[in-house]
Amino acid sequence: MKMRTWLVSSLMVASAGLGATTYPVQITDLDNQKITLNKEPQHVILQDGRDIMAMALLDRDNPFRRVVAWNNLAKKQDVQTWAMLKKAWPDAENIIDMGFNDRGEVNLESVIAQQPDLMIAQLRAKPALQQTGVLDALQKLHIPVMFIDYELHPAQNTARSITLLGTALNQEAHAKAFTDFYTARQKTLTDTRARLTQKATVFIEPIAGNSENCCFTHSHNGWGGLVEAVGGKNIGSALLPGASGFVDLEKVIAMRPDVYIMTGSKRHNDNVLPLGYNVSRDAVAPVFTRLTQRRGVDQVAPVKAGRVSGVYHHFYNHPYNIIGMEVLAKAIYPAQFASLQPEADYHHIITQFTQLPDDPIVIDYAPDAKH
Repeated sequence: MKMRTWLVSSLMVASAGLGATTYPVQITDLDNQKITLNKEPQHVILQDGRDIMAMALLDRDNPFRRVVAWNNLAKKQDVQTWAMLKKAWPDAENIIDMGFNDRGEVNLESVIAQQPDLMIAQLRAKPALQQTGVLDALQKLHIPVMFIDYELHPAQNTARSITLLGTALNQEAHAKAFTDFYTARQKTLTDTRARLTQKATVFIEPIAGNSENCCFTHSHNGWGGLVEAVGGKNIGSALLPGASGFVDLEKVIAMRPDVYIMTGSKRHNDNVLPLGYNVSRDAVAPVFTRLTQRRGVDQVAPVKAGRVSGVYHHFYNHPYNIIGMEVLAKAIYPAQFASLQPEADYHHIITQFTQLPDDPIVIDYAPDAKH
């Protein structure tokens, strides 16, 4: 009887989550601020343009349909993704690129001209938006700013952020469909992580090749947070005083990591590991080899031992980071996570929860990997 009662209650909760949002609605964002939306937002500004990939989960027919201004980071940092997006939705090229960034720089006059009724912002950008007066200015204009987060605490906040967006944008059913999948895959990771008897030490180099110097890395956030989420011991967390920065290569060598991982995407800088949409593995191979042969990097223990791999950089800063976690898990603990299929899971996300083109994509790279 108790089981039946629990099942009925669970079904009622699930059904309630599939209804339309009733406005006005009060939501509590990832900054713990209560926001009242009097009507469904129709003119949205994206402080971080990578959130278009979250919009693709919700406004599936056209993720740009309510975006009136954004920071087009894909055009700057991931040219293959931008090519895919503008081919599918050509009108995206006409949306104003506001140039938002983490320093809080924004042309407020242009923002106001778009008559926005909601600004979606990443939590990491809040201090800069405060210091530059952007938040105060928007508050005076009664334009709500809703903070979400996939980067400061990615494993904890990604599903919460999508649920929040689903409620705010009257797309609760679409949000729930994705978060159900996300949390199920995440549970597989955490259950296996709980059985690990020893932590592997990992060094991860985001955007490998973007700088002449090694080694840029992340602390507990971003890629570092994802390493920790799958049970790795992240070197950047031990060496960095802040969220990200450069660490001495000599210190990395001295800490003798078990695994070395590089991230990359197709950029205007051809030195960067070119992973992502419509990139051939043959194009990745020579760049990968050159990066592993950099002076000093070739002396890091896992590089010498062949325990080095690459992962598509933009699986850390949008809601598809569950794929980034799966790739990391297999790279760090190949035996324990042998059953994971991150590429299949990625295509499942695209085909089941979005209308994005299911274009070929190189999500990870290792010289001896079989695909």
